[in-house]
Amino acid sequence: MALLQASTAVAANLLANSPCIHRQGQLDVRLATSEAEIAAAQALRYRIFYDEMGAEPSAFMRATARDIDDYDSICDHLLVIDHGLDGRPHVVGTYRLLRQVVATMHKGFYSASEYDLSPLLETGASGGQLLELGRSCVAPDYRNTTTITLLWRGIASYLATHGIGYMFGCASLHGTDPAHHAAELSYLYHQHLAPPPLRARALDHVPMDRLNAASYDPRAASRALPPLIKGYLRVGAMVGDGAFVDRQFNTVDVFVVMPVDRITSRYLDRFALANDPR
Repeated sequence: MALLQASTAVAANLLANSPCIHRQGQLDVRLATSEAEIAAAQALRYRIFYDEMGAEPSAFMRATARDIDDYDSICDHLLVIDHGLDGRPHVVGTYRLLRQVVATMHKGFYSASEYDLSPLLETGASGGQLLELGRSCVAPDYRNTTTITLLWRGIASYLATHGIGYMFGCASLHGTDPAHHAAELSYLYHQHLAPPPLRARALDHVPMDRLNAASYDPRAASRALPPLIKGYLRVGAMVGDGAFVDRQFNTVDVFVVMPVDRITSRYLDRFALANDPR
């Protein structure tokens, strides 16, 4: 854990000056309120996306060992902090959050570089503000129910604060060969395709219905999905039309969209109790 703590550490006195959303044991979830916290999240993202998953960093990212892009400065950053028994807090989980009102004032949504968001933007205009979820990652030793629950509690608080109607973003399958994920992509298309008003379409379209519905085991395909995608499906997520091959991040991406009113009664209501910061 020494390398993780060194690269993702945040000063304890800095965290003491800002509130958390919820705390469980030595972990808490909060929104970043300083550049130092964002830098720690970027360090964790680099460790996961580049060191672990094989993404290709720019020269600047390699030199700084941080995953950085232009969207970081306009997004909110949700963090899970391990305060540690040694008193050295560090970031162990993160999500990047971009509200529609903020995206509109700047360069739009990150996902628009991979998907045509027109249907969703038109639907969202009458159904509540859109929220883009991105850059989700959790340190290896913390990939458990406690950390994931804290992240969802943070998201639930954020949804309530900002009146979000739909959440969306890109979720990834490892590697850049869609044929390797033929069963998973086909399962998502056949079982979880979003209706036309919510169905973003990949700009560099890679068909997802690669296999006939009768030619694969849907249970096996579901089990083979990455944990993040399975978690999204459990809370009512649907997918867009087409996959997108992201060669920089060494992934095959799928678009996921989650109507908040569809999932609140099933999951978010029980997380809303987490709004008491202590």
